[in-house]
Amino acid sequence: MLDGTNKKYGFLMLILANMIWGGNFVIGRIGVDYFPPLLFSLMRWIIAFLLLTPFMVKKLKRDWNIIWEHKRILLLLAVTGVAGYNTIIYFALQYTTSINASVVNSTTPLFIAILAIFILREKLLAHQAAGILLSVFGILYIISKGSIEMFLSWKINAGDLYVLAAVIMWASYSVIGKKYSNVLPVLTSFYASSFIGILLLVPLSLIEYLVMEKTPVFTLTSAGILLYVGFLASIMAFLSWNFGVSLIGAAKAGVFLNLLPIFAIIFALCFTEEKLYLYQIIGGGIVTLGVVISSKKTLRFKNHVQENKSSA
Repeated sequence: MLDGTNKKYGFLMLILANMIWGGNFVIGRIGVDYFPPLLFSLMRWIIAFLLLTPFMVKKLKRDWNIIWEHKRILLLLAVTGVAGYNTIIYFALQYTTSINASVVNSTTPLFIAILAIFILREKLLAHQAAGILLSVFGILYIISKGSIEMFLSWKINAGDLYVLAAVIMWASYSVIGKKYSNVLPVLTSFYASSFIGILLLVPLSLIEYLVMEKTPVFTLTSAGILLYVGFLASIMAFLSWNFGVSLIGAAKAGVFLNLLPIFAIIFALCFTEEKLYLYQIIGGGIVTLGVVISSKKTLRFKNHVQENKSSA
């Protein structure tokens, strides 16, 4: 009975995390009308950092030696995950829709698999290669809007390409994090990398302001947007995801990432003037199929290994 209850809560936490992250694309698309991308990202992480500080001071003191020893790794995590990924996504949302961005972003597991080959020395299996190729086709279909002529003439929305760059950033963050997952404490390293990310974003935001001369707009709406990205998307979703993974396991949890673009599409259709086009449905379906193919057998294999370990 307890196991069933734990699984139910685990599923709910994973759904909640992806619901918040899906909404983050829509909120981000609205938010770039109020704030320039670098400043938007900076304020997001300042809010998250300040909210975490009362709970993290003791943990940081306890883990300081480990954190300082791996400061270069934390810098990489800050560049790729904190400063890089979010800023590029917000930059991309100035040029593309939240629907397109969320669907292109769903290829993250595939880029993680590719980078894991080079960084973690993992083997690329045949079904993973097939899934990657299928998803690449799906992405090309989306960014070309299903038109061969548009693809050949390279009349592609730059925002979709920026999202791909952001996905590579997040995949790098994930693989680096995975490599040091047995060394770095999760919450403390997240907190420390957030602080480093803020230090990186401050001068970049100043340069952005001087070059773009775009003044941020502070209203009740923009304050709500900052609260969403600073608390819900940065902290609540992060904790919900990790709690869900701890209850049902990383292998099963990975499948839930496919819910993110679905939630993003629902929120975009409900709260913005975006429309869902046939090429997005077809391309998104191809991408999802590729992700499922590349992960299905791997998940079974991992589950089998875990079962053997637990029975040993």
